Amino acid sequence: MTGTAGRLLALLGLLQSRADWSGAELAARLDVTDRTVRNDVARLRDLGYPVDAVRGPGGRYRLGVGGKLPPLVLDDEEAVAIAVGLRAAGAVAGIEESSARALGKLEHVLPDRLRRQVAALRDATAAGPENTSSNVEDPAVDPALLTELAAAIRDHQGLRFWYRGEQPREVEPVRLVAWQRRWYLVGRDVASGEWQPFRVDWLELRVPGGRRFVPTPPPFDLTEFVVREVARTGWAVHARVLVRAPAEVVLARINPAVGTVEPRDEASCVLVTGGDSLETVAVWIGMLGLDFSVDGPPGLVEHLGVLSRRYAAATGA
Repeated sequence: MTGTAGRLLALLGLLQSRADWSGAELAARLDVTDRTVRNDVARLRDLGYPVDAVRGPGGRYRLGVGGKLPPLVLDDEEAVAIAVGLRAAGAVAGIEESSARALGKLEHVLPDRLRRQVAALRDATAAGPENTSSNVEDPAVDPALLTELAAAIRDHQGLRFWYRGEQPREVEPVRLVAWQRRWYLVGRDVASGEWQPFRVDWLELRVPGGRRFVPTPPPFDLTEFVVREVARTGWAVHARVLVRAPAEVVLARINPAVGTVEPRDEASCVLVTGGDSLETVAVWIGMLGLDFSVDGPPGLVEHLGVLSRRYAAATGA
C-alpha cells in the first residue's frame, strides 16, 4: 500500500496484531520515521480510533478499549486462508448457515481487490460430500454449547452433565479437540480422577455447573489421547479384532484414526477399533488386506457373514 491512507491501514493492522508496540518498532515495520508514526497515530485518533500512548523514548502504542473497532485489515494470503476455512466450516453439521453468513460479511468489508479474489475462490470451488468414511450422518454441532464449554475451560469452571443417558458426571474440563468431524471435551473426572474424552454431541449440561478448580496439566498429548481413547471407548460400535500378522505389519497399514494395536505374539496382534456403524467397521477391517477373526460384537459378526456371502455370490463361488 502506498500513500497516507494505505499507511494508516497498515498501522491499524499492526496495532490489531499485537497488544503493544514501541514507536521504533512501528517505524521500522512501516519504513517511516518516528515522527511520521506520531503523526499517523494523531490522524487515527482524529478518525475516532482509541490509540493509547505511553510517553518516553520512542513512545509505546496500543489500541485502547471502547470506541470504534478498527476495520478488518488482511493481506492476500490471510483473506484467502479465512475464506477457505469458512468454506470448510460450512461442511460441519450445525454451523453451515453461520459459516455462509460469516463469509458474506468478510467479503463485504474487504477492499475491492481482495473481495474479487475471495469471490473468485468461492465461485470456482465446489465441495464433495464430506462424510465419505461412514454411512452415519455427522452429528450437528451446537455453537452455543461449544461456546459454553470453551468458557468453562477458560475460567477453570467445573461442568456437570449427563453422558449418553448414564449417571451424572462432574468433570474439570481442559480442552476441546475436533477430530473426524466430531468434537470431544477432554477433562478429568472429579469422582475417579481419571482423564477422559467426551463426545460433545453425547453430553447434556446440567445446571448449576461444577465447582471452580485449579487446572492439573494432563500427563500426555491431548490430541493423541483423544485418538487413542476414542478407538477404545468413543465409538458407537467397538470391536477387538485378532489379526494374524505381527503388530508392526498392522501398524504400518492403518491410519491412527482407525484404532490401536496390541501385540499378542510374533505372528499375531489385536486391533482395537470402532466406528459409528457396523458397516464402517467391517470396511476398515477388510481394508487391512490381512487374515483376521472377529468374535464380537454379535452384530458385527452377523454383518461380516452377510458380506462373506455377498462377495462369494459375486464371484460365483
